[in-house]
This record gives sequence, C-alpha cells and structure tokens, in this order.
Amino acid sequence: MSEREKMLAGEWYWANDPELLAMRARARELFMRYNQTLNSEQPLREEILGILLGSFGKNPDIQPPFYCDYGAYIHLGDTVFINYNCTILDYCPVTIGNNVLIGPNVSLYAASHPLLASHRIQKGSDIAKPITIGNNVWLAGNVVVCPGVTIGDNTTIGAGSIVTRDIPANVFAAGNPCRVIREITE
Repeated sequence: MSEREKMLAGEWYWANDPELLAMRARARELFMRYNQTLNSEQPLREEILGILLGSFGKNPDIQPPFYCDYGAYIHLGDTVFINYNCTILDYCPVTIGNNVLIGPNVSLYAASHPLLASHRIQKGSDIAKPITIGNNVWLAGNVVVCPGVTIGDNTTIGAGSIVTRDIPANVFAAGNPCRVIREITE
C-alpha cells in the first residue's frame, strides 16, 4: 500500500513520501496563483479552483488568502463562502455542504500526529480523519475543526471555538472544547 493509500485509508503514513510532497507542491503553486487574483477575476478563480479542488458546486466564494495541503480532497457544495485566511489540511476528504459560511481565520485540520515521539519516528508521522460540515452551517471567525469531526446541518459554531467532537444538527455550539449551548429552532 502506498503512503497516499494509507493516508486516505486513515492509517499511519509518512508525509515526506515523494508522491505526497509533489502533490502538496502542486497545490501550493495553485493556491498561490489563486491568492494573487482580483475579486473581479471570478472566471479565473473558478478555473484555478477547478484544477485545485476535488469538487465544488455553484457560486463558490473563497476570499484570498486561502491555504490547503492537497486541494484534491476538498469538496464544496453550492453557495459556499469562505472568508480570508482559511487553512484546510485536507489529508483526506473535507466535505462542506451547501450554503455554508466560513468566517475569517478558520482552520479545518483533517491531519494529526502521534503523541508519542517514538511512534512518530517508528510507525508513521501522520494520520488523517475526514471532516464533514453539513448544509447551512456557519463557522464564525477563528474556529478550529479537528480531525474526524462532523458538524450537522443548520448549526452555528461560535467564534474562537475548537471543535474536537461531532456537533449535532440545529444547535449553537461554542467554546474550547466546543460544546452545545442550545438548540436552534425556526
């Protein structure tokens, strides 16, 4: 099994593998190009996103600067707005639903490292777990979403929250670690 296959399967892998290094270098070139575009250059932005991202729906609006590791594992639904300075470590699928608002300085981390140094040295430096963000979600500014987290539909995550566990649909959640504060009803 290649290091890329291990990464996508959620197994420990070596991130310094030549194939993975080349994929990350390609993504960096593309997001740097994207980050140099003007707001008036929407067709060029969508062209670059079409090469960089795994998939995206109608009306993507990603405000530069935007950073990612691979891009290929990011999947955006329709009408996704990502504000300035978003970082997505997409070492496996990061799926973002329709009508999602992502505030400034939000980070989505699908990658993690072993706590024990001996494990990092002997068994693999990284592991990846998918992130899923449902439809109609709002991640306020400076939110961090950790590996393996799912956020349910119609949920709002308060500013500065660190989301370490799944958050259900139709709630307002906030804090460090992020926890449900109350249900949201229409």
